Amino acid sequence: MGLLARIRKEWFIIGIVLVILSARLQPGFGVRGGPLKPEVTIAYIAVSLIFFNSGLSLKTEELTSALLHVRLHLFVQSFTLVFFPLAVWLLLQVLALTAIDQWLLRGLQTVSCMPPPVSSAVILTKAVGGNEAAAIFNSAFGSFLGIVVTPVLLLLFLGSSSSVPFSSIFSQLFMTVVVPLILGQVCRSFLREFLERRKPPFSAVSSAVLLMIIYTTFCDTFSNPNIELDPTSLMLVVLIIFSLQISFMLLTFAFSTRSGSGFSPADTVAIIFCSTHKSLTLGIPMLKIVFEGYEHLSLISVPLLIYHPAQILLGSILVPTIRSWMTSRQKAVKLSALQPI
Repeated sequence: MGLLARIRKEWFIIGIVLVILSARLQPGFGVRGGPLKPEVTIAYIAVSLIFFNSGLSLKTEELTSALLHVRLHLFVQSFTLVFFPLAVWLLLQVLALTAIDQWLLRGLQTVSCMPPPVSSAVILTKAVGGNEAAAIFNSAFGSFLGIVVTPVLLLLFLGSSSSVPFSSIFSQLFMTVVVPLILGQVCRSFLREFLERRKPPFSAVSSAVLLMIIYTTFCDTFSNPNIELDPTSLMLVVLIIFSLQISFMLLTFAFSTRSGSGFSPADTVAIIFCSTHKSLTLGIPMLKIVFEGYEHLSLISVPLLIYHPAQILLGSILVPTIRSWMTSRQKAVKLSALQPI
């Protein structure tokens, strides 16, 4: 793959690095009260645009075929929004005794509270040849569920800024998340044929807006001389994130393939990716709302910024292995079905 092709493929990851460097060099432009006015342009306009875009792109009309697979959906949603946060919380009780930066550890907890992503889990499930309909359903349903559940989990595990009352948080969530998402779905119902024909770059639009949010978040950090990022803590958090992903992928694999689980090999593929992947696109705007006023917001955001590329990298590496396993299991099931009783 040529350099330009690689840059086009990985432009978002490169963009994250560039906007953080830009914020480091010129934090005054994107800081609260600065020329960019992020307290308006980011907190309201950018966040609303991301969720309106999500509403336009979510193909909820295609979910009926997967709707009746209730056990699979319960497994995925309960794992990602109940077991995952609790398991990380227990782990953090131990890690709190170490010298790892406490704000990065809180960031690990925020990662655990996030819903499944709209795109990466579906793309990887499709690449393997798994149950794509189930992956689409759980990504879409998890996104809707996360609008309510994720802020509650964040407030439950981490609390909120004392300067922002809960009523204000949820009213802003409603106006900048729920309303744009519903409007996007309403518009989609009228524009479905046009959207299917033209295929607008929904993912690219959300990613570009997300880069603006990340930029202003780090502008606030670099304009505060009291905040420093410990390199050792950062490396340990990267190691913890990869360890968590591998452990949870193995755990979901073990549960979904045990005898009597009722899940097919294709179901297992969707379960592995949907249960362990977390949404950056929905996560960063929610953190911006729930933790408005936190001077350490950018440090809390760092683990999620790491988790996103890590889950795509790890998933992409494992695609051939998982595809090989699924194909062999499907062949074994067919052969056993052909055996005379």
